[in-house]
Amino acid sequence: MKKDDLVKSLAKKLNLANRDSKKIVEIIIDTITLSLKKNEGIKIRGLGSFEIKNRASRKGRIIATGEQVTIPPRKVPVFIPGLTLKKRVN
Repeated sequence: MKKDDLVKSLAKKLNLANRDSKKIVEIIIDTITLSLKKNEGIKIRGLGSFEIKNRASRKGRIIATGEQVTIPPRKVPVFIPGLTLKKRVN
């Protein structure tokens, strides 16, 4: 499912115009993004949680040249599915 499919599904289920449901989806995505930028996790019961994980610096290799490089530390967003979601999917 793509974002547009989600927008159409939401519009149909809530009897909204596509532009209104698109605004709702974008607000949810923006809210999650802003919370993750602040290093705040988001937990949604029945779905799961969004968190920021810190990746440590590590050694890597450029495949084309074989040269070793240091990959700098970085923050990555992760989604951890909740138990309810796991049960519903199986």
